[in-house]
Amino acid sequence: MTQQTRCPVPHGARKTSRGDDASSPAVELIGDTWHVRGHDAVRQVLRSAEVTQAGFAAETVRRSQPRARRPVLYNDGPEHRDQRRKIARYFAPATVGKKYRELMEERADALVADIAARGRVDLRPVTMRYSVDVASQVVGLTNSDRDAMAKRLEAFFDSTGLPPIESGGPAGRFGIIVSALRNVRTMAPLMRFNRRDVKPAIAARRTHPQQDVISHLIESGYSDEEILIECVTYGAAGMVTTREFISMATWHLLQNDSVRAQYLAGDQAERYRILHEVLRLEPVVGHLYRRTRTTVELDDGTRIPAGSLVDLYIRGGNADEQAVGTDPLSLCPHRELADGVREEALSFGDGSHRCPGNAIAIQESDVFLTRLLALPVRLASSPRIEWDELISGYSVRDIVVEVAR
Repeated sequence: MTQQTRCPVPHGARKTSRGDDASSPAVELIGDTWHVRGHDAVRQVLRSAEVTQAGFAAETVRRSQPRARRPVLYNDGPEHRDQRRKIARYFAPATVGKKYRELMEERADALVADIAARGRVDLRPVTMRYSVDVASQVVGLTNSDRDAMAKRLEAFFDSTGLPPIESGGPAGRFGIIVSALRNVRTMAPLMRFNRRDVKPAIAARRTHPQQDVISHLIESGYSDEEILIECVTYGAAGMVTTREFISMATWHLLQNDSVRAQYLAGDQAERYRILHEVLRLEPVVGHLYRRTRTTVELDDGTRIPAGSLVDLYIRGGNADEQAVGTDPLSLCPHRELADGVREEALSFGDGSHRCPGNAIAIQESDVFLTRLLALPVRLASSPRIEWDELISGYSVRDIVVEVAR
């Protein structure tokens, strides 16, 4: 890698620092858990065929539903590869641009026009509605009122007081999925989503299949309950995380006039470069977890024994100077990266579980932000951060914007 000088124009620092930004030591054993922080080491573990998914409470899911077909997020091996191969066509960049861009533009135009008319809004419900509008088309949740569905999903993922799976059990949005798996017939918010949104979509597609995920699941023989859990998983992975990223990108761009101007003046490649750099700096999911099936030997000679739990620091890996250059906790869209390092670094994961919706997430974020930032809009107050402890993921709260009159 060419030695990079310091970023010539400071565009702001990471807003979500919480003590897990360090990339060294690259690998460390603490108690029974291996903590992996260096970019290349994290990537090597993620790409290894000798590890299984242990994040998002996957091991609890396997214990609680041993005979159920596992959602794609929790699966591994040949079955997982087959699942990913079959759904890949719904998330391919060419498909996203051809099939969903017009919808993104239409919904972004309407929502931003409403912001302009109202003058002052909290972006959180707006970006949730927008993310639901887009993701619902991909998944196939199109046979109910999307405004009402967005509110139901918001209530579901913001639910509190759900019974834990076990002492010290999972919390946060992915923990709720696990609770749903154990309480699928008793949790009221989930049942409302199932009754009013999922079941009508399933019924419609049993008669008239579409090019969407639910139609694929029906064709593959999934039960209604299994389809429900897949819809919840896509809701967390596709709707909620994109909402958080749009909010975070808005926060950064509205606090830096120079990078906002650079974004609005740039072509698509330049805008995507800026968004990827925001995502590198502020990964929505801060930690991933894997369990080793056999001994995994890293390039530095470290041998991680079979059966070990591995905590992968996405935030640390994204701030590794050996991979992303100097000033790793600063926003610098034109930073020099080491060979093979993506612009967003590890923020979409890597290996077999790399986020399949990366192309759609960046495109829908860009479509919305180009319209919002073209308004004479500013932050009305400082947003605040809340945390999903299970994945070290952030939620941006109180992100209120106002339009100059």
